[in-house]
Amino acid sequence: MTQHLIVLPVVLPLIAGILLLYQRQGLVRYKRWVSVVATVLLLLASIALVTKAAGGEITYYALGDWQPPFGIALVLDRLSALMLLVTSILAVGAVVFACAGDDEKGSNFHGLFQWQLMGINGAFLTGDLFNLFVFFEVLLLASYALLLHGGGKARIQASVHYVVLNLAGSSLFLIAVGILYGATGTLNMADMAQRIGDLPAEREGLVTAGALMLLVVFGLKAAILPLYFWLPRAYASAPAPVAALFAVMTKVGIYAILRVYSLIFSDQAGSLSALEQPWVWWFGLATLAIAGVSVLAARDLRLLVAYLVLVSVGTLLVGIGMRTPQAVSALLYYLIHTTLITGALFLLAEMIGQQRGKTSTRLVRGRPMIQGAGLALMFFVGAIAVAGVPPFSGALGKALMLNAAEGDQRLWLWPLVLLSSLAALIALSRAGSTLFWRSHRGNASGKVLPRQQWFAVIWLMSAAPLMVIFAGPVSEYTQATAAQLADPQPLIQTLLHDAGDTP
Repeated sequence: MTQHLIVLPVVLPLIAGILLLYQRQGLVRYKRWVSVVATVLLLLASIALVTKAAGGEITYYALGDWQPPFGIALVLDRLSALMLLVTSILAVGAVVFACAGDDEKGSNFHGLFQWQLMGINGAFLTGDLFNLFVFFEVLLLASYALLLHGGGKARIQASVHYVVLNLAGSSLFLIAVGILYGATGTLNMADMAQRIGDLPAEREGLVTAGALMLLVVFGLKAAILPLYFWLPRAYASAPAPVAALFAVMTKVGIYAILRVYSLIFSDQAGSLSALEQPWVWWFGLATLAIAGVSVLAARDLRLLVAYLVLVSVGTLLVGIGMRTPQAVSALLYYLIHTTLITGALFLLAEMIGQQRGKTSTRLVRGRPMIQGAGLALMFFVGAIAVAGVPPFSGALGKALMLNAAEGDQRLWLWPLVLLSSLAALIALSRAGSTLFWRSHRGNASGKVLPRQQWFAVIWLMSAAPLMVIFAGPVSEYTQATAAQLADPQPLIQTLLHDAGDTP
């Protein structure tokens, strides 16, 4: 039975989505129970998969028993297991928050939510480039509808840009996959990695073009400069639980860059080795710099959090650009932190907006909030965590990233990371003083917030202290993951040379 555990993160949300979409109207309690139970089961499955992968063994699941490189294979290693766990933790917080009332603004929220989880999990598990494209489309189709959940002019405007750009990216993805298939004769990533080393010289230009086109696609998903302009408005206008889940969407692009280029274009790829490195490094630095300035310009709390997502994207891309096991380990630690904390901040922004009434999340003076003390405490924890101030996990994650820089890299990385952290701290301090300190006149306004919302924010925000308390085990896992990525041969051996064994 345990051999089928790998496929569960895809099958479970698929079945849950079918059950939830089958009955479109009414039965709110039924939909909530099915969605929450399915998401909690996904979390338990992800914990089991992390435990399974922690020993270093790479396993795969051949759908239909068609063995690689010909069939569809789902691959489990330390990196894919880690991404599944982060996604499921985030999803639990988002779906519980939605059950406080956000899910009633449209009839299909929970079904679409589950199908987006299916697409995200499939993208983390697939070992095939074409199926990576398929799962990208699944998660994007669900995200299009979720972005419009509840309606409104701002959401419609943001969704137009989001849909058009992602459709263009999907077309480019398909073209890039076609080029790489034509040049190598395979779409299985492990098989392609093996063939790249023996590629005839006349095909190297074609493969380079396909690889750089893929980098553009993944850069669009990750929101790298200059492809990030769709993100701030889309995330700021999305419903709070959707925006929280979207915090992991940019990490799908980060994951794809890590997976594809560390496996296919590893050191064994000859002249094609690390062809993405200079592009990711310099554009990552540019993303970090522009996002740091944009944080200071934000005049809405939701928009501020969206730009903080971009700051984290730039930091993660720079880690990939350094292309060392130490840097990859640091970026994975930071990835866990920033995904969960920014997700919590999107939810917290919605709670603050509900209590402020007409002023909502705009950074202007308003009436005091009836639960202002609790909200202020949560905002304080989230602010110093996301800005990278001790004693929370953001400071440790950025310290690990700075320590991973070598030689001339430090001249670029250290000032930009420290200045972007300072910009985030200034922007968050200004926002906090406006929301909680300067808004003291008049009678307290707003309704009492539901317990589900408080649970969701505390659930995600607890990552900030817990990742410091358990920094040792988490760092050991990320270091082992980075070492596994640096040596792709065991994965290739498992998928191709041991494919005769039934998974």
